[in-house]
Amino acid sequence: MNIKDIKKAGVDDAREIKIKKIKTKGKDISLEEISVKRDEEKEKLLNLKNKFRKFWKKFWFILWKDDSLKGWILSIIFLFILIKFIFFPILSLMTGTVLPLAIVESCSMYHEGNILSDYGSWWQGHEAKYLKYNIEKEEFKDFKFGKGFNKGDILFIIKASPEKLKIGDVIIFNSGQKNPVIHRIIKIENQDGEYIFSTIGDNNNGQLNFEKGIKEEQLIGKAIFKIVPYAGWGKLIFFEANKPDSERGFCKEN
Repeated sequence: MNIKDIKKAGVDDAREIKIKKIKTKGKDISLEEISVKRDEEKEKLLNLKNKFRKFWKKFWFILWKDDSLKGWILSIIFLFILIKFIFFPILSLMTGTVLPLAIVESCSMYHEGNILSDYGSWWQGHEAKYLKYNIEKEEFKDFKFGKGFNKGDILFIIKASPEKLKIGDVIIFNSGQKNPVIHRIIKIENQDGEYIFSTIGDNNNGQLNFEKGIKEEQLIGKAIFKIVPYAGWGKLIFFEANKPDSERGFCKEN
């Protein structure tokens, strides 16, 4: 038996093989004694790897290929853990905010027709409230989310650096309400080195009290773009019944 034969028998490391040659006196017979010394720790590691492979194959099958109720339940649990404890923490670290994805829960930033809205006719109906803050039609047209966004849209949020925010930016902030608010900046002041912001909802008739004097520590983030329109309804639909009649259902322009 040579080294190749021994390896075929399951010994991968040639250093584990010891060959002892024995000759009998007075006879033309020679014997070779082959002893294999196995490493117990290496054996345990190999067994552990094999068990893990079997477990992973079984788990993967149940997770993605098993159409039974058990498979569906495990898939949902796995995705929940993956999104909540892995995806969101990583995304929060990358964006610098605790809320990197935000679902729009109200109609306060809605424009009639949404992305197909007629900007000219929309501006005519809302011009007065923006002129009070010296925001002209052409200036507003260049703002992010110039056509607003809709209830149920999912927005991508990044860290809101106070010194980098501009009039027209859409911020998300804590207002003492049940949920954070996502509105547009219409005024920025600097009081003793601290930035103070005022906002308004594009679809609101005027400013709400909690939108005046927003401090830096209230900021959660700045909205950059819309990821998926309406997808947030998958969550919102479970809470619609608890809202006042005026806040339920799809949006209409004020």
